[in-house]
Amino acid sequence: MRLPRVPRPRSLAGQLFGMQAVLIAVLVAGYALFTYVSDRSQAEDAAARQATAVARSVADAPSVRAAIRTANPTKDLQPYALQVQRHTGVDFVTIMNPQGIRWTHPDKRLIGKHFLGHIGPALKGVSFTETYTGSLGASVRAVTPVYDDGVIVGLVSAGIKVEVITSRVQDQVTALIGVAAGALALGGLGTYVINARLRRSTHGMNAAELSHMHDYHQAALHAVREGLLMLDGQYRVALINDGGRELLGVSGDVVGRSVAELGLPAPLTGALLSAEPRVDEVHLTEARVLVVNTSPVSGGERRGTVVTLRDVTELQSLMGELDSERGFTQALRSQAHEAANRLHTVVSLIELDRAEEAVDFATAELELAQTLTDQVVAAVSEPVLAALLLGKAAQANERGVELVVSQDSGIDDGLLPDTLPARDLVTVLGNLIDNAVDAAQGTVGARVTVTAFTDDDGLVLRVADTGAGVDPAHAEAVFQRGWSTKPAGPGGRGLGLALVRQAVARHDGTLTVAEAAGGGAEFAVRLPLSTVGAGRPPVPPSGDGATAAPGPVQDPLPAQPALPGGDV
Repeated sequence: MRLPRVPRPRSLAGQLFGMQAVLIAVLVAGYALFTYVSDRSQAEDAAARQATAVARSVADAPSVRAAIRTANPTKDLQPYALQVQRHTGVDFVTIMNPQGIRWTHPDKRLIGKHFLGHIGPALKGVSFTETYTGSLGASVRAVTPVYDDGVIVGLVSAGIKVEVITSRVQDQVTALIGVAAGALALGGLGTYVINARLRRSTHGMNAAELSHMHDYHQAALHAVREGLLMLDGQYRVALINDGGRELLGVSGDVVGRSVAELGLPAPLTGALLSAEPRVDEVHLTEARVLVVNTSPVSGGERRGTVVTLRDVTELQSLMGELDSERGFTQALRSQAHEAANRLHTVVSLIELDRAEEAVDFATAELELAQTLTDQVVAAVSEPVLAALLLGKAAQANERGVELVVSQDSGIDDGLLPDTLPARDLVTVLGNLIDNAVDAAQGTVGARVTVTAFTDDDGLVLRVADTGAGVDPAHAEAVFQRGWSTKPAGPGGRGLGLALVRQAVARHDGTLTVAEAAGGGAEFAVRLPLSTVGAGRPPVPPSGDGATAAPGPVQDPLPAQPALPGGDV
C-alpha cells in the first residue's frame, strides 16, 4: 500500500515555516524527554528529602513520645498526624509501634493493621527512604525511629505518592510545550511578515521564479553585443557584461569598484556619475566613439543606474567619409551647373560673331581649373589627400576663405602604408581644415594653410588659420569632447578635434596646437610610419613660401565638413 505523498510547500514562507516547525518540534521533544527524566529524578530526590524531614520532625516531637506512653496512642496521634500531613504537603504520615502496627493512617480503616513496607533499618536506628507500593499506591517514603530515653519506642513514616511527583513533572513539561507552541506561533507570524515583505521586494515572484529569471538574465547578459553596466546607489559597479568590458576597455574584477576608479575619460565618468538620465550622448574613449544612455533605478529611493553603451566608431567614421563624398558630389554638381553657364556664354559669343572672344573665354576657364588640380596634385600626389584638398579648397572659397597648400608639402603616391587607412586621413585632415575654415571665416585676409609631408619620423600634417587663435590656457581643453567656442548646433559641438585626437592616439602619434606665424592657430599632427623611407627634412612651421590654391573658384560650393562636429 502506497502512502500518500506529503505536499511540499512551494513558497519560501512555507518552506521557512516548515523548517521552523520541524526544528522546534525536535528541540521540544528532546528537551521534554531530558526534562522529564531529569526533573523526575530531582523530584523524587526532593520528595525523599521532604518526607525524611517531616518524619524526623514528627519523631522528635515531645507530644509524640508522650502520646506513645499512653494506653491509647491513636487518640492523640491521629489528629496530630493529619494536621502535619496537611501543613507539610505530604500524602501520609504514619506512626506505628516497633512491630509495625499502625497507630495513625489517612484511612482510619487501616489503623491497627500492619505497615506495608520495610522497617528493618529503622529498628536498627537508621533513617532511610524507599519507593514502595503500599495501601495508597506507589510512594516515595521515609522511615525513622522514635527514641524515648535512648530506646526505640515507635516508628514514623512520611511519604509522597509517585503520581503526585509525576504530576509535578508533567506540569513542567506542559509549560515547556506551551512555550514551544508560542514560539512556533511567533515564528509563523514572523515568517508571514517576512514573506509579505519579500514578496513586495521580489514583485510577487517566488524562489523558483527568481531562479529562472536569474538564468534568463545571465543568458541575455552575455548574448547582447551592446555594453550593459549597472551601478548601485553608491555608483559602484554592480554588474557589467562582456560587451561593456570591451567597449570601456576594462579588465579584471571591476564589480564593487567605483566608476571613478575605472580610469575612464573625465566626461564619460561625469556622465556615469550624474544623477540625471542621459539620452544618446556621444562620448569618446581612447579608441572608440560611444553612445551612452543612463537611466536611474528608483523605488522610493535611489537604488542605482542602468547604463547602456553602443559602439558607433565605425558608423561615425563612415558618416565622416559620407559627408566628404557628399561634399565632393555637390561640388561636382555645382561645377557642372557652372560649366553649363559657361557653355551658354561661349555659344552666345559665337552667335554674336565674337568667336575669338569665345575661344579666349573658354581657354581661360580651362586653364584656371587645370591649374588648381595641377598645383594640388604636384604638391600632394597621394590620391586621398589630393581629393580631400581639392574638395576643401572649393568649400573654403565658397565661404570666403582662401585655402593654400604650402610649397613645403610633398607626399608621393603609394608612400603611405596600409597601416594608415584612408578613413583616418580623412578624419584627421578633414576635421582640422573644417575647424580652421570656421576659425578664419570673417577675418581680414581669411586664409587656411595646409602643409603635408613625410620625413624620417613619419607623416606630418599642419593646418594653420588666420583666426583668433587658441588661448594657451585652453590648449588641452580644445581636444576634449564637447568643448567649443561656438554655439551648439543640432548635432552638437566639440566632437571634431576629439575625433582627431582619438585617431592620432590610435596610431601612437602626437597632436599639438600653437600660435601660427601669421596669427591664429596652427594644429600639428605627426604620425609614425614604419614603412616610410628617408623623406625630405623636417620643415619648420612657417607661412612663408605658401602656394595658394589658384584663383577664385566660380559657383562656390556649400560647406560640407568631413565629420560632424569638426570644430573647436
